[in-house]
Amino acid sequence: MITFPNAKINLGLNIVEKRPDGYHNLETIFYPIPLRDALEIVPSSGKSTSVNLAGIEIEDDPENNLVMKAFRLLEKEFELPPIDIFLEKIIPFGAGLGGGSSDASCMLQLLNSQFDLKIQDDELIRYAAKLGADCPFFIKNRPMYATGIGDMLEEVDLSLKGYHFALIKPDIFVSTKEAYSKVKPMKPATNLKEIVKKPVEEWKDLMVNDFERSVFDAHPRIGDIKETLYDRGAVYASMSGSGSSVFGLFKKRDENLSERFRSEYVFQCEL
Repeated sequence: MITFPNAKINLGLNIVEKRPDGYHNLETIFYPIPLRDALEIVPSSGKSTSVNLAGIEIEDDPENNLVMKAFRLLEKEFELPPIDIFLEKIIPFGAGLGGGSSDASCMLQLLNSQFDLKIQDDELIRYAAKLGADCPFFIKNRPMYATGIGDMLEEVDLSLKGYHFALIKPDIFVSTKEAYSKVKPMKPATNLKEIVKKPVEEWKDLMVNDFERSVFDAHPRIGDIKETLYDRGAVYASMSGSGSSVFGLFKKRDENLSERFRSEYVFQCEL
């Protein structure tokens, strides 16, 4: 059985307050995009479950991969036979796109289907939350207003259908410490749910990502990419999550964008 876990972007990201447990409450809108990994599970010919990775190289023990953690999580409560897991990584990691979280949530759904575990979506969401803050979003996988640490979800009526989408990912790693270094938690003047009701052309002056100040100061190239997208006609551009990817929404496709960003990863599609 095979599935194709998709990425997400953040439309706005406000750090609202610091919690007693050291985490931060935030508000953002998660929006799914059609940039996908490939995930397949097949019965194992051996006695143990294995993970086989392809695509973008991941320098870590496969046992630590979130798809294996998802398998181990359900294995504790259900009698799952050994399987072979094949994961082709296409979604860049360290990009604010949620690729690993998407893989984990899709793994839960695959196992649920393959072995007829009869787990309802609400329960799948609870399992997903144990794997990562944004994993529950990928169970629902439609535009969502997220609060808490990103795990409290409320559906929003939002469609970007017809816009041309461009994603640029420089070869830059942004640490969590860097991202938070200049963030001052504050409740926004206008709720994101209200902002997305307005025309996309108005978002530039209303919708912000609180991580951008810290990240752009530490890595000016990321800020340059955002400005370049606006210079090339984007009606809205932003960093996704804590970076390092930057996306733009265009009225028409920019055929020369890949040439302009020859040294970066570029993904384009129509939403």
